[in-house]
Amino acid sequence: MKKFLNNPKDFVDEMLEGIYFAHGEAVEPANGELRCLVSKHKKKGKVGIATGGGSGHLPLFLGYVGKGMLDGCAVGGVFQSPTSDEMLSVTKEIDSGEGVLYIYGNYNGDIFNFDMAAEMAEMEGIRVKTVVAGEDVATGPRPISGEKNIRRGVAGIFFVYKIAGAAAAEMLTLDEVYQLALEASKRVASMGVALSPCVVPRIGHASFEIGENEMEIGMGIHGETGIRRGELKKADEIVDEVLPLLISDLNLGENDEIAVLINGLGATPLEEQYIINRRVAKTLRDRKIKVYKTYVGEYATSMEMAGVSISLFHLDATMKKYLLLSADTPMFKQF
Repeated sequence: MKKFLNNPKDFVDEMLEGIYFAHGEAVEPANGELRCLVSKHKKKGKVGIATGGGSGHLPLFLGYVGKGMLDGCAVGGVFQSPTSDEMLSVTKEIDSGEGVLYIYGNYNGDIFNFDMAAEMAEMEGIRVKTVVAGEDVATGPRPISGEKNIRRGVAGIFFVYKIAGAAAAEMLTLDEVYQLALEASKRVASMGVALSPCVVPRIGHASFEIGENEMEIGMGIHGETGIRRGELKKADEIVDEVLPLLISDLNLGENDEIAVLINGLGATPLEEQYIINRRVAKTLRDRKIKVYKTYVGEYATSMEMAGVSISLFHLDATMKKYLLLSADTPMFKQF
């Protein structure tokens, strides 16, 4: 293992200290708690947007705290949920009297701790609503109305953040922001492809093994098992396997409009991400599906894992409006 480390047990806190030094004009620790990162840009009467999750995924989750997106983030250890007390501290700091919306990924530890934080916040007079994002097509069928969503939340949560954050910045009510975030979460589909493992600093070795000439389709951002492992294919062949699954999942047809997110998982050069996007764009064009906006880069990583994920976001006029509004955070800017 080669990493720029001091003591592995200090990895998360030293990372956070570095972020506060670099972006102190935008974010700060709530009440001095390093793992409770909140925006400095507070707006009276605005709904608060909070998230949280394990470290190891930058810019997810905390990198999206700022103007036009999130207001706070509870930060866990690498691939570990933050505590309910940390989430409550964030909630209390960002509440301006109009309530707080929680948006986080569909993982059991996060669900348990966020639910507990919401109960504690309600006891202190803070109204909380929750959207649990889960859009990984590799982890099960799309839930029908009333069914539990068993899908993992992965890079597509970016779109839910963007819509909810923009709506809150426009001073919509908690119920209105919640409905928009919930609708956005239903319009996203994602799938990843991993080429290499990653190393959790405190463990000190790869979390799984994958052959030099192998890939795994559908692997999760913590190394969870995908839908198949096999010989590494050419970039176009990988897209040709993954993209139709996303198109079918969203039931996309001619003249539908979408946003595309090509996400690097940590060790994939931008050049390779754009090669993936080339095939995605050409395939969508051939199917007469309209690409309204494309994002390429690292939006939800897995330490130094080599791989990419593809997310599609099915748009309508309302989603287009909020997608295009400006955002200014330490790790994402759109003007």
